[in-house]
Amino acid sequence: MNQPPPRHQNLVYPSGLSPEELAALLSGEPAYRANQAFAWFSRGATSFESMTNMPQSLRERLSGRFGGSIRSSSVEHSLVDEDGSLKLQIRLRDGAAVECVLLEDIEGRKTACLSSQVGCPMGCAFCKTGTLGFLRNLGPDEIVEQFHHLRDMRGFISNVVFMGMGEPLLNLDNVRKAIAILANPDGIGMSLRKITISTSGIVPGILDLARVGPVVRLAVSLTSANPELRTRLMPVNKTWPLAELKAALLEYQRATHDRVTLEMVLIGNVNARGENALELAEWIRPLRVQVNLIAWNPIAGMPFETPDAGQMKQFSEILERSGIVTVQRMSRGRGVMGACGQLGDTLRAKQ
Repeated sequence: MNQPPPRHQNLVYPSGLSPEELAALLSGEPAYRANQAFAWFSRGATSFESMTNMPQSLRERLSGRFGGSIRSSSVEHSLVDEDGSLKLQIRLRDGAAVECVLLEDIEGRKTACLSSQVGCPMGCAFCKTGTLGFLRNLGPDEIVEQFHHLRDMRGFISNVVFMGMGEPLLNLDNVRKAIAILANPDGIGMSLRKITISTSGIVPGILDLARVGPVVRLAVSLTSANPELRTRLMPVNKTWPLAELKAALLEYQRATHDRVTLEMVLIGNVNARGENALELAEWIRPLRVQVNLIAWNPIAGMPFETPDAGQMKQFSEILERSGIVTVQRMSRGRGVMGACGQLGDTLRAKQ
């Protein structure tokens, strides 16, 4: 097993460098050399030796800068579910670890579910990652490298969702930079419309996205439109309550003219009743949304249960009768603890 190089925490490795940063790093070289280097790094090169359109002396210069390693992280474990989902446990340069997942739908589309933090500070009651505590933000290189590790094993990836470990809007600068690298036409060239940022409801981050971008898909983990229940399940509601969250989403839609996805993790006998659906339908007005219904995925030691098919169907029908676009999401990756809310079953952020 390859171990990540023991380099200084503040060093950003090649996968996380913009063309402008590479131009500064390669000062004195022709401008096109930085573009060549960016193309190699952003497309997932694993060795400096493979960069065959660049002079040997320049490859050696870059190799010396980064201790001979293009990537700062390594795959420690890979787990494959019966449904084909792939979960990777990735060891970072400082010894910490994160998980990421590759999900493939029935039509063959592959989605990379990436982490943005080591652990998570949000403490959502129904999420395994929330029990780990919080260690630090991931750098742009550590975010992009997750994508490359998954692609190395599964080939072309069409979509990216920031729904892994952590709260993306609390690490927005590095998430933005990672997105810019993935979307750069001289690299992977992924469409921004194929990228989704999911948040637990960080109001300043939503407003920042509205003002500055990038205009990617926005998903909000809502879970309940009842203030008391949401606070119990998602402590973020104490800081940015539902009224402030709704105002931010309305501002986001005014700025982007885009529909927001609301993610509802339904927990049996907690938030999956008809009255919960009616409360949600009332709260949504006048937002333009799609509601994704996600059955809570079992996590050992948590006092919750997965709703049955009847509860899911009733909840969906109530929303649809209110004219709300509603989708029941299939849970993929459960067999390797890679489904929604399950990441981190073998990790501890605070060691």
